[in-house]
Amino acid sequence: MTQLADNVILLLAALLLVGVLSTKFSTRFGMPALVLFIAAGMVLSRFIYFNNASLTQIIGIFALVVILFEGGMQTSIKEIRPVIRPALSLSTIGVLLTTAIVGGFAKLVLGVPWAESFLFGAIVGSTDAAAVFSVLGGKNIDKRLTSTLEAESGSNDPMAVFLTVSLIEWIQHPDMALWRLFFSFVWEMGIGLLLGILLGKVAAYMINKINLDSSGLYPVMAIGFAVLTYGLAATVHSSGLLAVYVMGLTLGNTELMYHRTIMNFNHGFAWMMQIFMFVLLGLLVFPQELASIAWQGLLLSVILMAVARPIGVFVSLYFAKFNFREKTLLSWAGLRGAVPIVLATYPLLAGLAHGRLFFNVVFFVVLTSAVIQGTTISPLASRLKLVGQENEAQPSLMELVALCQTDSEFNHIEIESHMPIAGMQIAAIGLPDDILFTAIIRNRNIVTPHGSTVIMKGDTVYVLSPKAKREEMKAFFRSAKGKVAEADITTM
Repeated sequence: MTQLADNVILLLAALLLVGVLSTKFSTRFGMPALVLFIAAGMVLSRFIYFNNASLTQIIGIFALVVILFEGGMQTSIKEIRPVIRPALSLSTIGVLLTTAIVGGFAKLVLGVPWAESFLFGAIVGSTDAAAVFSVLGGKNIDKRLTSTLEAESGSNDPMAVFLTVSLIEWIQHPDMALWRLFFSFVWEMGIGLLLGILLGKVAAYMINKINLDSSGLYPVMAIGFAVLTYGLAATVHSSGLLAVYVMGLTLGNTELMYHRTIMNFNHGFAWMMQIFMFVLLGLLVFPQELASIAWQGLLLSVILMAVARPIGVFVSLYFAKFNFREKTLLSWAGLRGAVPIVLATYPLLAGLAHGRLFFNVVFFVVLTSAVIQGTTISPLASRLKLVGQENEAQPSLMELVALCQTDSEFNHIEIESHMPIAGMQIAAIGLPDDILFTAIIRNRNIVTPHGSTVIMKGDTVYVLSPKAKREEMKAFFRSAKGKVAEADITTM
């Protein structure tokens, strides 16, 4: 038994290291890393028999919680506010149109009943943010487009989940009244939205007010709130994924202590969960079964990429201020990823007659979408002249490391024009003796602060102060509206 445990641990270590190193190859070939993770799982399936769809679904949902929470945390409300309407249109009307079109073709290609064909369309209806941005991350794409894709991917997953679960219930209970589905939709989205906002504010309050012994516990607390948000939302039969994304959005756009520490932890944890999830999904599929549905999967994948997604985008964005080139890129950037494969386990667990067929075809569609679209998005963006110069890598200018437990902390604050101290000399600010400006980052250079140094808009100021005087320190940076720039505090 001990030998088995040791072998499993060794295998997990190998999977993590291979997963991390494979991201270098995926970036070089312009391909989402999920393709290599899935490939690793498929190779392992030749040596390890795994057919536990229930465990896969549990791990997949937990991974989606972490990924959506991390995505919400790093999304700026200021950036998505101008595009929230077209993004919501894509995540509702766009998903419905995609479901209907793909479902209609699935009826012809797969030869399944209408209800089950639309179920297949719902499963592949949502896009994958992680796959899109792993391809576009190094390109300076128009911010409106990336913000639209970001907001769409965060809000269309709940829609796809709702349609999938509702259609499964309808298949199992054909006499179910349609008005119940409408009421269920309003309840799930409305309560999920409210719970996300409420628990995001509660999480921000707790993180800012409680003093823990180690700064490493704050990211754990944040993840705990994310999982709690999903659990509470699911308990009251609302959309847990929407609640988690909104909770992360609320928390990430709130004045938050240890913001950077939490973000760094979330980013690494999300990558780890992606690796495990996609490897596990690769284990669940049997390569020999894919060969038997290859032509159906390829045909439906082409229909999804070249017909359903473009129609969904152009119709749902008919009144939006996007030109033809921008809509074309948005159409082609609708990569499929984690959510469709996780949703494909629902028919399996529900015991539907074509559950295994759906899983294999969905798996094939996701794989071909990632390979074909993933490798061509960047060249298409360049051809459409929607790409500028590549973003310069931002070096780490300062790393604050906790050497021991003390009552002091570092504040990392960006200076904005509306702050009272902008344009003032440090000597004129009147700082107490125990609150010190230790460094200023200006135009990527470190400036040593002196009494005659002028604080300028765009500066990043590092401040050392006692924990007990956190509010007093922040008062120097408050704007007329009582807000403070985003703070990153590391206990020293």
